[in-house]
Order: sequence, then C-alpha cells, then structure tokens
Amino acid sequence: MIEKILSLDTDLLIYLNNLGSAKYDGLWLMITNQLNWLPLFLLLLYFIFKKLGTKQSLYLLLFVALLITFTDQVTNLFKNGFQRHRPCDNPEVNSLIRVVQFRGSYSFFSGHAANSMAVVTFLYFNLNRYFKYFYILFLWPLIFAYSRIYLGLHYPVDILSGYLFGVFAGFIFFKLHQAIQKKYFPLKS
Repeated sequence: MIEKILSLDTDLLIYLNNLGSAKYDGLWLMITNQLNWLPLFLLLLYFIFKKLGTKQSLYLLLFVALLITFTDQVTNLFKNGFQRHRPCDNPEVNSLIRVVQFRGSYSFFSGHAANSMAVVTFLYFNLNRYFKYFYILFLWPLIFAYSRIYLGLHYPVDILSGYLFGVFAGFIFFKLHQAIQKKYFPLKS
C-alpha cells in the first residue's frame, strides 16, 4: 500500500512539475521566497492592529511566533526521522523533473506548507468574525506550497502532509490562545 502511494506521489510530482516552463521559473522562485510575501504580511498586520488594538495584536503575534516555532521544530523532527530525499536530490526522480532549485535537506513533510497553513488556520479562527473575506487568505499557503513542487523541492504528499499538520497545529494553538486569552487577556466587550 505504501509503495503504491509513493509511486502515485512520484507520478503526480512528475506531472505537476513538468507543467512548468523556463519562462515562469523566475516567478515561482519569487513566490517561494518568504521575504517577497512581506507586503501581504504588513497589510495583514495593519488590519490586525487596527481591529484588535496594540495589546491584543501583540498577544496574537506572540502566539503566531510560538506556532511557527512549534511547526518548524516538528517539521524538522519528521524530516530527520523519515529522511526522505527531496525530488531534486533523488537520482531516481531528478532526471524526470525540472529541477529549478536544489536543496540537499530532507523532504517529508514540507515546512513551507506546514508553517503557512498553521498560521493561516490560526489567524482564520481568531479573525474571521472581523473580516468578511478572510478565507481568501488560504490562497497563500496553496500558492506558496505549490511553488515547492514546481521547483522540484517537494513531493505532493510532503505538501499535503504539511497542510494537514498545519491545520492541526493552527487549530490547537487557536484553542490554547482562546483559553489563555479568556483567563489573562480578555477581550473588551
């Protein structure tokens, strides 16, 4: 069963990765760079501070920092535990895909997918009542993580597993945030 899933995973990677072309490589390299998302983050920060005020916003951002630290560390535990080579570093696969970027570290599961989905999930549960179209923010982890397949850095299962872990972590941190907020930082009515 695992062999079949991994085979389908490789086939899907080859298909999705080969949809790309050199014409768009620069765009996807830009998308995968977290610093290029800074305008989105700053806009989001502006709306959060405007809606919640300084104290609640800083409290929320503290949880975002803790959440990213948590997901990043768990991702590294999984990567070092499973030691799945990235597609770009796998001789059985890298000749069948377009390797746009190379990394020698391990692949399972995607830290980009886990971190971005965890943050968006956490923020969504905390802020969706304030912003009508907040669910649109879920496009960020989808585009961000797809860039990893396009560049030859992750298999689709790495991305999907990262998403699932990110949703789980984001929801757990939301519940933790709620409990601590109720006790120590209650919202003003």
